[in-house]
Amino acid sequence: MAEDLIRYDILAQDALRGVVRKVLAEVAKTGLPGDHHFYVTFETRAPGVRISTRLMTDYPEEMTIVIQHQYWDLSVTEHAFEIGLSFKGVPERLLVPFTALKSFVDPSVQFGLQFETAPSEEDALEGSHEMEDVDTSPLVLDTPDRVEEEPAEPSEKPAAEVVRLDAFRKKS
Repeated sequence: MAEDLIRYDILAQDALRGVVRKVLAEVAKTGLPGDHHFYVTFETRAPGVRISTRLMTDYPEEMTIVIQHQYWDLSVTEHAFEIGLSFKGVPERLLVPFTALKSFVDPSVQFGLQFETAPSEEDALEGSHEMEDVDTSPLVLDTPDRVEEEPAEPSEKPAAEVVRLDAFRKKS
């Protein structure tokens, strides 16, 4: 197979992170429309993530936040979003770079995106991400029936599939 020197996988992931950026920017301006709400999963140790020590202790690898009824001060930049949320009654401020995202789900319309994240420097130094173990398939669009608190680890990685984005557009 020919070597992909253009890195379409990275370009596609960046484009779909742009979808999340655009959606969150619109919500920051106008609020959540209708029944829309989001489950956003991100790597807590990814470069640029800022969360409290308490949250880092509770969520040492990844964290899923819900953007629905109780959030405040959502702001979006080209590279990250910042949001206020309450955890066990304690208000917290989180800064999440888009490169730290693992998934974005809007269960109200059964829409979801999954992202590959870059290995951390610590993982790279440990050698835990050897080439044959890294999934280089493009992101997979998902339409979940429900969102689980802790997703089950699949025993076998599914093959990547091509999905036409036209299928998600509203028909006029």
